[in-house]
Amino acid sequence: MDTSESSAERQAEEPAPSGGARRRRWAMDTRPLRRPAYRRLWTSTIVTAVGSQLTAVAVPKQIYDITGSSAWVGTASLAGLLPLIVFALWGGAIADAMDRRKLLLITNSGIAVTSLLFWLQAVTGTESVAVLMVLLAVQQAFWGLNAPARSASVARLVPADELPAANALGSTVMQTGQIAGPLLAGALIPVIGLAELYLIDALALCVTVWAVYRLPALPPLKATTARRAGLREIAEGFRYISGHAVLLLSFLADIVAMVLGMPRALFPQLASETFAPYGEGFALGLLFAAIPVGAVLGGLFSGTFSRARRHGWMVIGSVVVWGLAITGFGLSGSLWLAVAFLAVAGVADMVSMVFRGAILLSAATDEMRGRMQGVFTVVVAGGPRLADLLHGTAGSAFGTRAAVAGGGALVVVVMLALAAAMPALRRYRV
Repeated sequence: MDTSESSAERQAEEPAPSGGARRRRWAMDTRPLRRPAYRRLWTSTIVTAVGSQLTAVAVPKQIYDITGSSAWVGTASLAGLLPLIVFALWGGAIADAMDRRKLLLITNSGIAVTSLLFWLQAVTGTESVAVLMVLLAVQQAFWGLNAPARSASVARLVPADELPAANALGSTVMQTGQIAGPLLAGALIPVIGLAELYLIDALALCVTVWAVYRLPALPPLKATTARRAGLREIAEGFRYISGHAVLLLSFLADIVAMVLGMPRALFPQLASETFAPYGEGFALGLLFAAIPVGAVLGGLFSGTFSRARRHGWMVIGSVVVWGLAITGFGLSGSLWLAVAFLAVAGVADMVSMVFRGAILLSAATDEMRGRMQGVFTVVVAGGPRLADLLHGTAGSAFGTRAAVAGGGALVVVVMLALAAAMPALRRYRV
């Protein structure tokens, strides 16, 4: 990357602070929040993180209320996956071809309108699964278009040395939303009903649109020629990944961790069998909450991230720790020990997410960042769903605890083998 491009990317609305009180060594690095543009983007993420979880709970609850079938709930989830994959890849190409602020405005507005339509069908008593699935598909399509532009914009709002801190701040907020959102939805449904959850999400998204509106323009840095956003540009993104080993390995690291080592499909069976003495519902809630809680704790004590320079080793180490923690979880007969292992896995997942994100933003040129983030969105969304299928099948064949422990061990073996066979990731540093 040339010097002029680097200086353009490192521009911020105000200079980084040069003095002040020294931060505690392990505390979260909040320097990016001192930059107004990033602070606005981060604030919009807080609102989106909680509000989106209200809809994420309301849609399956409404489908189950209509059908009384968990199979329909699962089908609806898959109905949203294909649009997310297709539009995330296309959205990455669009994010490299147009002003990312404008794309964020369009897509956030689209998500808000979709939430209003969710509210409208609920308040009018439509009770149609087909309508819900269509709205879910549209919502996921807008989300797929939005996510690459949002992530790729971070590198234009903070300097390179603050990218890990910025990623930690964003990831911590998203993980907190995954905890607070469902808890808030569970508390509100008996009080105000499902329809109002959709309306709250729609109103919250208006705040997001306003925050994005106040961002600076984020046009392509190299705008000497008009760019398209078609299949050729998407294919060009995949060729770019294949030609840059460190980017390819950062994606493979997440695929290895999530596909081989994400056992959430087995949580209900483990809660009803292995941990039944603790109370099935209580055990299930703890199992689902443990990983996000660990991730949030990892984010709160992420001050050391900004000082790490060997980003590749941070990814390798965190994926190995994830695998070991999942193995420990599979071997645990005590619920509290199992939850502790899952929390450790959550910390490792946060570290992996932060440094994989930093590698994508620093190792890729700006004209490719949107497409890289599009692929990143697909991997993050698709990996756990493939894991559900793999672990559900393995759990039926070999038993739940063997499937979980075996998957965690495979993560460790495969990740270490990749690191040994392809040195680009372990050699990568900033």
